Amino acid sequence: MKQYIVKRLLSGIIVLFGLSVFTFLLIHLIPGDPVRIMLGQRATVEQIESLRGELGLNKPLVVQYLDYASGVLKGDLGTSLKTGRPVSTEIADRFPATAKMAVGSLVVAVVIGIGLGVLAAKYKDTPIDGAIMTFSTFGMSIPGFWLGLLVILVFSVHLGWFPIAGGTGLKDMVLPAFTLGTLMATALSRLTRAGMVEVLSNDYIRTARAKGMNERIVLLRHAFRNVMIPIVAVIGLELAGLLGGAVIVEQVFGWPGVGTLAIQAISSRDFPMIQGTTLFIGAVYVLVVILIDVLYALLDPRIDYSAKEGV
Repeated sequence: MKQYIVKRLLSGIIVLFGLSVFTFLLIHLIPGDPVRIMLGQRATVEQIESLRGELGLNKPLVVQYLDYASGVLKGDLGTSLKTGRPVSTEIADRFPATAKMAVGSLVVAVVIGIGLGVLAAKYKDTPIDGAIMTFSTFGMSIPGFWLGLLVILVFSVHLGWFPIAGGTGLKDMVLPAFTLGTLMATALSRLTRAGMVEVLSNDYIRTARAKGMNERIVLLRHAFRNVMIPIVAVIGLELAGLLGGAVIVEQVFGWPGVGTLAIQAISSRDFPMIQGTTLFIGAVYVLVVILIDVLYALLDPRIDYSAKEGV
């Protein structure tokens, strides 16, 4: 198991290296000069060249990447061209807001998604099942920004229960967490239902019911436990996406998270910030995927990691 984790960590480092190279090359293809954006349209050629040299943007791309990579290895993601602050500090300032909304969204998604999935499986092929599947299909087909605008219109504009946008308090978090959680719950409910329907048709479930076992125990202890592995995988990947910043929903609600930071960096051609946020989001994904594999072993001891080590 330890060798498997080490091997996955090494593969994750390779992925992050590829991501850093790809991001570095891609951002230099984006139209727009960050120096001209910083100085404005009235800046002289001498001023532009002076600042370009000060920031190291007049060096060959290979040299610029090597400077960047050596800094990353030392824990330095560079300095924001827009704010003049370290990129790592900017991300650290925004991450608590993103993490708070990610946890809130995940709670909403798990409660609604798994609850509806189990309920749909229990009442398979009934109007309850049909209503839940219709809800999930509708939820999966609508874009996040549309649902965000809808809940703002209902709960902020008409009812006045929650702020429209801005802030990082508990009340400010309700609508974005509800929006993201509901979108996640739609896919989670379908996955839970499919797994539960399959498990509930097994002989050991029929035997448990024939013995007069409580239906709640049959559903939660015997059936749901055996469908947890794919559900944990989906939850983990969704959480990784949320921790990296839910870009569109953060923009709709003015949530000051990592996603908003990344969008602002792209708009201002802040190269170090774009590279830093991309690398941070990639690192979150890699770590969460490795954690999911470890959880697999805890949930299902039958998984043989020695076989995977030889792949």
